[in-house]
Amino acid sequence: MIRQIGGYDFHQGCLGLAERPQPVDVHALLSNVTPMRPILILEKVGNPDNMGAIFRNAAALGAAAVLLSPGCVDPLYRKAIRTSIGATLHVPYAVVHDWPGGLAQARERGYQLVALTPDATATRLDRYALPRPGGVALLLGNEGDGLTQAALSGADVRLRIPVDPPVDSLNVATAAALALQQLRVLSEAD
Repeated sequence: MIRQIGGYDFHQGCLGLAERPQPVDVHALLSNVTPMRPILILEKVGNPDNMGAIFRNAAALGAAAVLLSPGCVDPLYRKAIRTSIGATLHVPYAVVHDWPGGLAQARERGYQLVALTPDATATRLDRYALPRPGGVALLLGNEGDGLTQAALSGADVRLRIPVDPPVDSLNVATAAALALQQLRVLSEAD
């Protein structure tokens, strides 16, 4: 009966039903979080597994919220919820409709905009120093193209995670986890 209701044969005996919450305004979300905890800003992340994994990493590694550009997959898509182990239901998020101009709202709330990029000219993540005062907003791009030039131009700092050839970059969810862990290590060292 659950398979008939859900329409999928992967439910593992569980079926959830929830009312979709009303969208949260970016300004309201940023007013309710503290810059002492990082936020993630995603540009056109389209894979629900990556979206779910990013939210799971955000919950596990202390991110206060996630901001999404237009074109990101819905964090409440069933596969994103499942991959996140429910973190998409708990980590606050909002869509930045004025993209990339709306990124300035994070800066106005005291966040340094930090773009993650595989560009060899970017500063290595392990050589980054936390801004004082204020917090960090990590910008991560989509799975194929990374961040657009417009988003990169709006960043205060560009960081890269060094990888060995022939690999040129990491999965966006993996990059988010490594960057959040590095921020955690830096903040605990202070």
